[in-house]
Amino acid sequence: MNIENTQSQMRKGVLEYCILSIIKREELYPSEIAERMKHAGLSILEGTLYPLLTRLKNAEMVTYRWKESSGGPPRKYFSLTEKGHEFYKELKQTWDELSAAVNTLTHS
Repeated sequence: MNIENTQSQMRKGVLEYCILSIIKREELYPSEIAERMKHAGLSILEGTLYPLLTRLKNAEMVTYRWKESSGGPPRKYFSLTEKGHEFYKELKQTWDELSAAVNTLTHS
C-alpha cells in the first residue's frame, strides 16, 4: 500500500468540513482560508481549494461577494449561506461521532 495515497484520502475526507468551519466564523478570501488551514497544520493547494469552493457554491452552501482590494483587483470573499450553516451542523455531528469512535478504537 502507498502511505501517501492513504494520507491524502484521509485529508480529503475532512476538507469540506474544515473549510466550512473556517468560513462560518467570518467572510474570507480564499488565500486567507488556505493560510488558516496551513496554520492549523492542514495545508491545501489553491488547485484543490478553488474547485472545492466552486462545488460548495454550486451546492448553495456558500456565497461570495466582490470586495475592493487595497493592493490590486477586487477579491471574492466567501461566507456561509443558511443552507451551508445547516450542512455544517450535520457535518459537525458526523465528525464528532466519527472522531469519538476512532479515538476509542485507537487509544484502547
